[in-house]
Amino acid sequence: MKASVQSKNQSRLRRQRRVRARVQGTAAKPRLSVFRSAKHIYAQVIDDAAGKTLAAADDTVVDKKEAAKLAKGESDRQAKVAVAYAVGKLVAEKAVKAGLSQVVFDRNGFAFTGRIAALAAGARDNGLKF
Repeated sequence: MKASVQSKNQSRLRRQRRVRARVQGTAAKPRLSVFRSAKHIYAQVIDDAAGKTLAAADDTVVDKKEAAKLAKGESDRQAKVAVAYAVGKLVAEKAVKAGLSQVVFDRNGFAFTGRIAALAAGARDNGLKF
């Protein structure tokens, strides 16, 4: 009998459920949830106890021309990383404006490299503590 082979997305969703069972956002320390697709990256600060999104940002709101200047002459992948950093910066600014300083980072089952790490660095550099 053959072993069951999971797709990459099924494996990610399994990791997501395992982490989500332990990680919950509260009013004092909400959850910074990140989702990335092939084209876009999204981040939101969520109070799970109240079921409310406190701050949100994505790459459609970020000035991509400004972020692309950071990666001028670089590959498309490096430009996406620069945009992810800008999204992290923007969500951190919104969260700080809402009176938040600490969050729990939820990478949603994605590996902590590339765009996910850049978003986290952007949030950290602009006032959020994990």
